[in-house]
Amino acid sequence: MHRFFAAERGAAEGLASLSAEDSRHAVRVLRLEPGDEIEIVAAPRRFLARIEQADEARVTARLVSELKSTEAKTRLTLYQGLPKADKMELIVQKCTELGVARVVPVAMERSVVRLEGKDAQKRAERWQKIAREAVKQCARAEVPEVSAPQRLAALKEELGALDLLIVPWEDARDGSLASCLASYAGKEALRVGILIGPEGGISAQEAAWLNKEAGGRLVTLGPRILRTETAGIAAVAVTMALRGEME
Repeated sequence: MHRFFAAERGAAEGLASLSAEDSRHAVRVLRLEPGDEIEIVAAPRRFLARIEQADEARVTARLVSELKSTEAKTRLTLYQGLPKADKMELIVQKCTELGVARVVPVAMERSVVRLEGKDAQKRAERWQKIAREAVKQCARAEVPEVSAPQRLAALKEELGALDLLIVPWEDARDGSLASCLASYAGKEALRVGILIGPEGGISAQEAAWLNKEAGGRLVTLGPRILRTETAGIAAVAVTMALRGEME
């Protein structure tokens, strides 16, 4: 079923209108007509809807019934050390599909990429667009916020306010994702952060700071060293599975 975003106000009135861009796409490309059923996303809710008016300028649909929420109860933020090239686009796309609530690119000691000012804002807008498109594909109702790149030190207060901060680190000797999450098994609305280093990894100084100053739990992801884009996606997937969000 084709899925579109609509304004919350329209959903509250029992009718929802698509944007001009989506209306053109629905009529020109998808050949949708009055009477066709579509899915309307009015964050944080999803609805089955039936098209009442369809032309290239405006498509309007009546909401028929509310659909089951696909959002995770676990509010997971991925703090991703800035990677090179287009790896961040892949990370944002796949972690959106897996259910993250937020993605924060982080400038770290071993980050090769340095984004500031207009370049940072432009890249963040691109990542946000990718998250929005991924939401359409994976049947989510909420688009994760993708922030502009932040420096690690500036995140101290935010990281410390989480219920749990997990820091996969190749030099960690004890602890795992499973052991970190075990003591939170009965808590549904858990605020979890996962911090992944860039290509060069997390330095020993950063690991110590994350552990002592931000309350991070240093864990291993196993005996094999994962690339930064693999580590983030894998850690998010395992966390969501252990939290029962993929059942």
